[in-house]
Amino acid sequence: MSAPDFYSDMDNAGKVLQKIKGLKNKIESFNSIYSQWEDLTTLVALAIEENDESVLGEVKEGFETLKKGLETMRLETLLSGRYDQNNAILTIHSGAGGTESQDWAEMLFRMYSMWAEKRGFKSETIDYLPGDEAGIKSVTFQISGLNAYGYLKCEKGVHRLVRISPFDAAGRRHTSFASLEVMPEIDNDIEIKINPDDIKVDAFRASGAGGQHINKTSSAIRITHIPTGIVVACQNERSQFQNKDMAMKMLKAKLAEIAEREHKERIEDIKGVEMEIGWGSQIRSYVFHPYSMVKDHRTNFETGNTGAVMDGDLDGFINAYLTAMSRGELEK
Repeated sequence: MSAPDFYSDMDNAGKVLQKIKGLKNKIESFNSIYSQWEDLTTLVALAIEENDESVLGEVKEGFETLKKGLETMRLETLLSGRYDQNNAILTIHSGAGGTESQDWAEMLFRMYSMWAEKRGFKSETIDYLPGDEAGIKSVTFQISGLNAYGYLKCEKGVHRLVRISPFDAAGRRHTSFASLEVMPEIDNDIEIKINPDDIKVDAFRASGAGGQHINKTSSAIRITHIPTGIVVACQNERSQFQNKDMAMKMLKAKLAEIAEREHKERIEDIKGVEMEIGWGSQIRSYVFHPYSMVKDHRTNFETGNTGAVMDGDLDGFINAYLTAMSRGELEK
C-alpha cells in the first residue's frame, strides 16, 4: 500500500469511528433526558399525592436540568448545513498592535482549546507562529468532534479586547484585535478540483520548539492558491508529505467554506475575502476594564462573567447565534 493510500484509509477509518461515537452519544443523550423526565414526573406525582412541598427545590433543579438538556438537543437539530457535522479548522491572526494583539491571540487560542476540552473534543495544533516578545502572531489548529464546525462557524470574525495592559508600565487601557477564521474539514469523498498550476508550494523549516524532525529539515509546507491569494501552512506533522497533505486539506476546506458562503459552484469564481482586523468589524467585544462584560454585537447576548468565557464557556454565545439564525433574525 502506498503512503497516500495508507494515510487516506486511516483518515477514513477515524471519521467512521467518530460518526459511530456521535450516534451513540445522541442515543445516550436522548435516553438520559427521557430518564430525567420520567423521574421528574414521578416525583411530582408523588408530591401532589402526598401534598409534600419539601421536594419543591429538587423539582425546580430537575426541571432546569431537563430544560437545558432539551435546549441542547433542539440546537443540534439546527445544524443542518452541508459541513456542520464535520471537524473544524480554526486560524487566529493577531491584529495591529504588536505584543498586545499577539497576547490577545494567544488568549483566544486558549479559550477555544478549553471549549473543546469541556465538550470532550480533540484539539490539535497544525501551524504556529510565535509572537516577537509574547503571545502568537498566528495559529492554525483543528478541533475534532461531532458538529464541531456547526457550533464554531458562528465564531468567525474579529474579536476585540479592552483591558489594562500587562505590558504597559504606565497601566494604561489598551484595545486589541484578533481575527478568527473557521473552516470545515473536508471529507476525501467530497470532490474539490484544484488546478495544480494554480498553486505554489514552498517548503521551509518549522518554527516549533524542536524535536526529532522539527527545525532540522525543511518539512513544513506552505501552499499559496494564486487565483484567490489564500495561503495555508502546516508544520505539525512528522514528514513533508504529511504536512503537504494536511495543507491541501486546509486549502480545500477554505475554498469550500467560501464557496458555500458566497454560493459559488466553481473555484474560478471564488475570490479571497479579507476583513480588516480593527475598529468597526468586530463581532464580539471582551471588556475587562473599566467593567467586566463580553457582548456579541450580532445577537446582543452578553455576560459579565469574563473569567468563565475566557475559560471556554462559549455555549451561551453559540446558542444565541444558532437560535437567531434559525429565526432569520441575523443581518445578511
